[in-house]
Amino acid sequence: MRSNDVKIVERGTVFVGESGTEQSSACFPSICVLPGGRWLAMFRVSPRKSDARPQKVMLTWSDDWGATWARPAEPFAPSSIGGKPGDFRAAHPTSLGGRRVLAVMCWVDASDPSLPFFNPETEGLLDTRIFLSLSQDAGLSWSRPWQVDSGPFTEPTPTTGPVLILRGGEWAVQFETNKPYYDASVGRHSSVLMFSRDRGKTWPQHVKVTCDPQARYFYWDQRPTVLRDGTVLDVFWTFDRVRAEYLNIHACASADNGRTWSALWDMGIPGQPGAPVQLPDGRLAMPYMDRTTVPILKMRTSADAGRSWPEHTQVVLDDSMSRAQEGRKSSMQDAWAEMAKYSVGLPCTALLPDGEVLVLYYAGRHMDHTAIQWVRVKA
Repeated sequence: MRSNDVKIVERGTVFVGESGTEQSSACFPSICVLPGGRWLAMFRVSPRKSDARPQKVMLTWSDDWGATWARPAEPFAPSSIGGKPGDFRAAHPTSLGGRRVLAVMCWVDASDPSLPFFNPETEGLLDTRIFLSLSQDAGLSWSRPWQVDSGPFTEPTPTTGPVLILRGGEWAVQFETNKPYYDASVGRHSSVLMFSRDRGKTWPQHVKVTCDPQARYFYWDQRPTVLRDGTVLDVFWTFDRVRAEYLNIHACASADNGRTWSALWDMGIPGQPGAPVQLPDGRLAMPYMDRTTVPILKMRTSADAGRSWPEHTQVVLDDSMSRAQEGRKSSMQDAWAEMAKYSVGLPCTALLPDGEVLVLYYAGRHMDHTAIQWVRVKA
């Protein structure tokens, strides 16, 4: 395939942060396309990107292929756990068919607003839990959120994307495990899938997709996708803690509904991936944020189930940033501080009925004043 066979069809804006308000920073976007054609988007707003209060999840939709969007609204009231107030930091929708939509939310302890999400002294996170909510009317109204029992994991469990619908109709919720806030021990990050066969009532099984016993390699931001043959492909933003540097995107695959996984492989692509999408002809398309120099949002395709992603299939989706947002690091603390300054990234994907790929991401000139953007790509 020649590189010009992959092209941008159209682009637009979902929401622009209002500078100087509680909705200045817009980030953590997510998207799903419903059978009726509605694009349903969720994202977080706050006064600043990093450790800002209040933070809210907002929902909007477009019924005309992104030309216009409903006025964003807060669909989920904040919940408390054990008397502790919390905020929803992110939410991800999944179409269940017809007008039914499932949302998974990342809840964060807000009992002490002075505490940052990441503890730079211990590398721990604030208490973080998982909630679900169901809409029967294409996102117009939602059930009261209910908490997922994530046992045996008692540590923070931030979500990494939408609930997956596996072969046979089983659900899988995806999350990471991180150290509790004041835990000074060595952290061992894991990427986890937890499974339900009764539509989210119970979650009796789980699998650690990644977990480095040496605590050197962190496979962050897992982005799994279910292929048409039932294979689950999972891709990771990969960090080497010893060298304090990002490696190429890594991947692994499962042929048994996520219960066992292949060895990880290096995809040969630098950066932070979005979830791959399978095209009508069987190829995969994956957006990724390459911050090797200035941050550039790109996309490549693979014709061999994600094993190779030839450079000649690459297309640039957004190169509007004019300055680098990554530099030399010496620690995990440096990496987290650097992430807080990103003003563009976190691409998410959906396949459109005509086989085009919809990519949503956040972008702006300043980390605390960003917008949610979309781009349609024909691959």
